Amino acid sequence: VSFCLAPFLSPQSRPSPAPSAQSEIMKVVNLKQAILQAWKERWSDYQWAINMKKFFPKGATWDILNLADALLEQAMIGPSPNPLILSYLKYAISSQVTSPLFFPQFDDFSRDLCVQALLDIMDMFCDRLSCHGKAEECIGLCRALLSALHWLLRCTAASAERLREGLEAGTPAAGEKQLAMCLQRLEKTLSSTKNRALLHIAKLEEASSWTAIEHSLLKLGEILANLSNPQLRSQAEQCGTLIRSIPTMLSVHTEQMHKTGFPTVHAVILLEGTMNLTGETQSLVEQLTMVKRMQHIPTPLFVLEIWKACFVGLIESPEGTEELKWTAFTFLKIPQVLVKLKKYSHGDKDFTEDVNCAFEFLLKLTPLLDKADQRCNCDCTNFLLQECGKQGLLSEASVNNLMTKRKADREHAPQQKSGENANIQPNIQLILRAEPTVTNILKTMDADHSKSPEGLLGVLGHMLSGKSLDLLLAAAAATGKLKSFARKFINLNEFTTYGSEESTKPASVRALLFDISFLMLCHVAQTYGSEVILSESRSGAEVPFFETWMQTCMPEEGKILNPDHPCFRPDSTKVESLVALLNNSSEMKLVQMKWHEACLSISAAILEILNAWENGVLAFESIQKITDNIKGKVCSLAVCAVAWLVAHVRMLGLDEREKSLQMIRQLAGPLFSENTLQFYNERVVIMNSILERMCADVLQQTATQIKFPSTGVDTMPYWNLLPPKRPIKEVLTDIFAKVLEKGWVDSRSIHIFDTLLHMGGVYWFCNNLIKELLKETRKEHTLRAVELLYSIFCLDMQQVTLVLLGHILPGLLTDSSKWHSLMDPPGTALAKLAVWCALSSYSSHKGQASTRQKKRHREDIEDYISLFPLDDVQPSKLMRLLSSNEDDANVLSSPTDRSMSSSLSASQLHTVNMRDPLNRVLANLFLLISSILGSRTAGPHTQFVQWFMEECVDCLEQGGRGSVLQFLPFTTVSELVKVSAMSSPKVVLAITDLSLPLGRQVAAKAIAAL
Repeated sequence: VSFCLAPFLSPQSRPSPAPSAQSEIMKVVNLKQAILQAWKERWSDYQWAINMKKFFPKGATWDILNLADALLEQAMIGPSPNPLILSYLKYAISSQVTSPLFFPQFDDFSRDLCVQALLDIMDMFCDRLSCHGKAEECIGLCRALLSALHWLLRCTAASAERLREGLEAGTPAAGEKQLAMCLQRLEKTLSSTKNRALLHIAKLEEASSWTAIEHSLLKLGEILANLSNPQLRSQAEQCGTLIRSIPTMLSVHTEQMHKTGFPTVHAVILLEGTMNLTGETQSLVEQLTMVKRMQHIPTPLFVLEIWKACFVGLIESPEGTEELKWTAFTFLKIPQVLVKLKKYSHGDKDFTEDVNCAFEFLLKLTPLLDKADQRCNCDCTNFLLQECGKQGLLSEASVNNLMTKRKADREHAPQQKSGENANIQPNIQLILRAEPTVTNILKTMDADHSKSPEGLLGVLGHMLSGKSLDLLLAAAAATGKLKSFARKFINLNEFTTYGSEESTKPASVRALLFDISFLMLCHVAQTYGSEVILSESRSGAEVPFFETWMQTCMPEEGKILNPDHPCFRPDSTKVESLVALLNNSSEMKLVQMKWHEACLSISAAILEILNAWENGVLAFESIQKITDNIKGKVCSLAVCAVAWLVAHVRMLGLDEREKSLQMIRQLAGPLFSENTLQFYNERVVIMNSILERMCADVLQQTATQIKFPSTGVDTMPYWNLLPPKRPIKEVLTDIFAKVLEKGWVDSRSIHIFDTLLHMGGVYWFCNNLIKELLKETRKEHTLRAVELLYSIFCLDMQQVTLVLLGHILPGLLTDSSKWHSLMDPPGTALAKLAVWCALSSYSSHKGQASTRQKKRHREDIEDYISLFPLDDVQPSKLMRLLSSNEDDANVLSSPTDRSMSSSLSASQLHTVNMRDPLNRVLANLFLLISSILGSRTAGPHTQFVQWFMEECVDCLEQGGRGSVLQFLPFTTVSELVKVSAMSSPKVVLAITDLSLPLGRQVAAKAIAAL
């Protein structure tokens, strides 16, 4: 029923009628006479209605005649209202004769009886508002309700003022009754969510009116502060709270208090710590914040889960480089992540309390902490608390209190084996010390290399000893300094490629600086990914030698090299002189050597030597002498030689490989002659680890074994994890079943999933895991599966999302033979997973792909354009729609008409780039959702759409502009509210973009009709 808000509308907020014909003015005059006649003859309300129909048969529009206006004017002439004429007004409202828009304002609050009569009329409709007209009428209803609220607040303030005056004069009763009536109407109006939603839209439509309401609320608060009646005061406070909650009614989310473990957070941390130490802190913070918001995780439990994952990572990390990486990640990077999370949270004080609370919980996990202490040979918690104290994440008192508690717990811990570990310094201490050292080394490297090359060599030589290099690299990676570290070494390497000096000493220093920087850069590229080394492409700038060599000649996982590539075929005269040098001289010459040329010529030289050996021109002893010459002084030459041999071996037949593999063995084996250059043993250790990684793939493919000198630590702990001779689909289903049973993903499983993703491709990987999810039939299992799948998909979220939303979901939703698989619970779980992936990808796809994702083949954008052809004439349709008169808003008046504007969505009004594959896939998915809701067949697929939309609403931040829901066509909103679970005002507000006038019209129309 349309009800009347007219008495409370200010004149400005009412469109003025413009009757064109003289007859209309006559009708207004006749109307007033008819009202007077009715009053004189004492017509009853229904008699009045019948007679009015007779007086004004066809064509009379009550909007123009201002019926409500005229009735109210006549009713309120005296000090008390005319009950008979008021009864006509009530009848007109109840029978929808009057429009909800035209009444004059009533301002004289001193006329108690008149005010009370208006409050009584208001009581008829304030919690039962609805409108089934055009969108403009619905927006009009929102504005009218806002005016009514303002009128009520002013009326309440006037009543409270009179009550205060009455109390002073000793006559409180009259004012108190009226104030109670006002507050009752306020409460009744505001307790309806629908009304608050309409007011939310009105606030966005008319910001100035909302400011007036806030002023009235403040004024009312001041007056009521001195009120002695506690019941009225609490009622007024409650109304004030409801009004203040209107602007933020979309951002209220309840947090999960019944869960203590959050496998997604755990897995995201493990994934980052194991595979992406060099990643941007900011992108990790955004990813974690997204997970926290989507899963409604309370902050203390969220921080606790981060620490738990860090400790698990420390305990299960393989010895060597991986262990150092985890230590740096936990003690250097994660405190920085928490510092940024603190900025995201609203109160500093609250966040430090949450971190303190998280540590309190962590201290209860004594077995986990004891095991970490045993592994790291120190009190991990103590170091962690100190770091958090330094970063301002905990107060000094909290740090001391938590340290004392942990100290007491450690007294009961299983005793460490004191003898063997007593003298070994814990990695944590070493990493924390390495961090400032990195800064000092960067400063040293900035100096002019030509002035004191010996001093620089001393610094670099010291870096090579023991595990210093890996410590420094891990600290640099965790603090975001690795890229500048690599840049400095590239500059040094470039500087030392050739020199004009001709005495032996400077030549050997230059050779050593070239070799150490080359080996370090290879080691960095293999440990942290070649992206760390590559500089941003500058047009016209010369690419340094090492970058060129790494991109064209260095074997990496998933990179196939052509041994006949021009980069391996340099100038023949240089090759001949290098072959002669290697074959004839007793050792490698250093003076005036151009090292970059030697590195690029060595591949062709090796080919010559191999040919000579195979044709019997050279004996094995000569080969031994040549390989000793290659690696005897400068290890980089051996690295370049093996890099080419690896590419060469791949191209040879089974019976042709022997000599090439033998040569790799010789280059990787011990040196038979004397070495004469400094730091040889340290350099050989790095060289061997580089060669082992380079050869791993080719040795596996050729089923060959080469014994590399062992350092006692596995250099490639996560390599070759797939069981041999098993189909990869079996491996995938097995590993997923194990992870699901355990309830969390460990580092080893993450690496297996990553290998399978590389091997099978994104579609195969995603499709098979979704099939596993749809097999689950128990609710708790499906929820756990979604949390784990989301974290597994983080291996390449962008590509997985494109496949999931662009191929897999449309396939399930459009094929009726697959609808049964979308039943609850797996269907609900899939909807949740799809929304989480969509939101994560959409929020991060403006950023850069992480290093581990760049290695994979990127989907070609043309694939998505041909897959989802969006109508080319849409922009012109859009312009036509926007330039047409807003009054006819055909998009709204007939939601069933799907012709011109059925696909118009907020994203088009915001001119989102539709050449972007993700935007295209989202737009297509929402068009599909729209057609499912508009079709005549219902089934599990319709239910799935409902779950999908519910999850979208549940995960949303307030404000529609940046969200995936901006791709939802406007026409879908009216279809969606027909689904019982979605027919709530909050849902409508959440799914429409209220920053757009058209979005507000769509929302008002949908809510007013509820």
